[in-house]
Amino acid sequence: MRLAPLCLALTLGLAACGTESRNPSTGAEPAAASASQLWMYQARTDVGPKGEPIEIAAVRQGYLNERNRRQQVSYNGPEAKDTIVVDPYARVLYHVLGNGQAMRFGIAVGSEGRGFAGEATIRRKAAWPSWTPTANMVRTQPELYYNVRHGLTGGLHNPMGARALYLYQGSRDTLYRIHGTMDPSSIGKATSAGCIRLFQQDIMDLYDELPVGAHVKVRTQAESLRLEGPMVETPQGYMVPAPQVAAEAAPVQASATVNPYAATSPVESAVPSRF
Repeated sequence: MRLAPLCLALTLGLAACGTESRNPSTGAEPAAASASQLWMYQARTDVGPKGEPIEIAAVRQGYLNERNRRQQVSYNGPEAKDTIVVDPYARVLYHVLGNGQAMRFGIAVGSEGRGFAGEATIRRKAAWPSWTPTANMVRTQPELYYNVRHGLTGGLHNPMGARALYLYQGSRDTLYRIHGTMDPSSIGKATSAGCIRLFQQDIMDLYDELPVGAHVKVRTQAESLRLEGPMVETPQGYMVPAPQVAAEAAPVQASATVNPYAATSPVESAVPSRF
């Protein structure tokens, strides 16, 4: 049975940052994903750390709301082409394409994901990375980290997911990570622990596209507000532009009021119910 290791990894809450690692549109309804967008999130077979095949599950269509799914958008930021821009407050990541365009990805943001801002460089990339909690994590939360104090090898049981990008300032490791996730229902939301995580399919493709040395900009809250505008968190935990919420809250017959996110953004736990 592999349920116990799986549950342990999920209990860690993807607290993979601050670690020592060894390896707007408005409208009444969110726009539906196109066939090409759905295709990007189909199941995949990947090669694991020991050369073994690993099956990556397809992302449920309900998680692919307008803010979460990968799509090319207009971009008004000052960054140069090929820069990665992380906005932990709007919960999106941009891969700047140039000519006023960028590829936007939905992200989940842990507490450590809001603990760093500024410029950085991807100095290391890892496929199916291992992960080790810091000594401080083990000392302060032994009930959570003691049993994994020697680290977790790469694989589906590991909170780092399929790929990881490691951010440095010069030779200093910022302990800030952009990585995958075992829980696709978390994308687009704030979480109690971890850095920046994406759907497995998204991080796998970014890993292939980005070279070591790629430039990364992590926005401050003030920069997010200036470039993205005010955001509002829905009851389901997703961030959407405030004008969109205002438009959807326009006066309608009370009996016909529908929450446009209820059906398109289901939330489920990846932990088996009996646990």
